[in-house]
Amino acid sequence: METVRNELNRPPQEIVEGFRAVLAEYSPSCLVTDARRRVGALGGLLPVKHHHKIAGPALTVNLSIDDLVDCMPVLVQAQPGDVIVVACHETTRTAMWGGLMSTLSKQIGIAAGIVDGAVRDVDEIRDLDFPVWYRSTVPRPSPTAVHDRTEPVQVNVPVVIDGQVINPGDIVVADENGIAVVPKDTAGTVLERTRMNIDRERVIREKISSGLTVAELIAEFGHL
Repeated sequence: METVRNELNRPPQEIVEGFRAVLAEYSPSCLVTDARRRVGALGGLLPVKHHHKIAGPALTVNLSIDDLVDCMPVLVQAQPGDVIVVACHETTRTAMWGGLMSTLSKQIGIAAGIVDGAVRDVDEIRDLDFPVWYRSTVPRPSPTAVHDRTEPVQVNVPVVIDGQVINPGDIVVADENGIAVVPKDTAGTVLERTRMNIDRERVIREKISSGLTVAELIAEFGHL
């Protein structure tokens, strides 16, 4: 695999902040996925702490499935608020994220790490209160990391996780339900639809509290 290190073209900050405001709601990843009409959802990755909710632009990292290397140097390209998305292609025999990576990420202001593979030092990550989503855990570090190898690695290229393409700069919204991916080019439209969903669900909850029956709710709102 050829090493590639592209710069990250981030979405407008006001759009990112708009999605961060959605984190105040229940199940933000579900709200965003509904706004995309069920497209762009990732499952199977769990947060270190169930209450963590994050949103931010994806700084993508693609690793070779046959030659996993230490990806800590990608932090040099990261900015506060970024979400580092590491595509390990579901390889779980080697941990590609740990306590030191989390410590440095938190110091820089990274929003979260999403690892399509294994992590370690979960107790340390939990105590740091740094948001990480992961597929599995294993004590074994990268075999190439001990030899100071950081290539081959591809930074800010399209990656695929759970069949979903994540492009650099796409907005990811994650909580204990899973991860929603929003293409950068349509983020404004998706944000508007998400806000509409929030307003609709708020009205429905008020109607339920006021005593409307299931039949009445379906007649007024259709599918709930």
